[in-house]
Amino acid sequence: MKLKFAIAVLVGLSFSACTGPSLGTASTPKMSYEKPTAAKFEVYQKTMMRVASGIKDDQNYNKIALDTPEKKAWFRELTYRLWDRQITRYQFLSEGLAKYPTHKYEFEFVVRGFSS
Repeated sequence: MKLKFAIAVLVGLSFSACTGPSLGTASTPKMSYEKPTAAKFEVYQKTMMRVASGIKDDQNYNKIALDTPEKKAWFRELTYRLWDRQITRYQFLSEGLAKYPTHKYEFEFVVRGFSS
């Protein structure tokens, strides 16, 4: 019984070695992503327009303050990475909420829009 437990612990530890930096790491690596081709970006933009068109019908949606070119570029990159499946919906929510913690509903709205 102890041997099975020890093997299970070792297997679990070997998986954690593949998951990236530990919580004790001083700096977080910057996420890189594959930039879109012109054709892919056009399809992404059409999808974003479809998702955005549902905003006006949703009374619970509060606009995210993307009032600078940097914030707009960040949001575009983040949503593109989600759309292109370069990140998971959980990574998308985590990155979005790290910057805009009061907009969980809005980030979930985008996730739902891309899944439909």
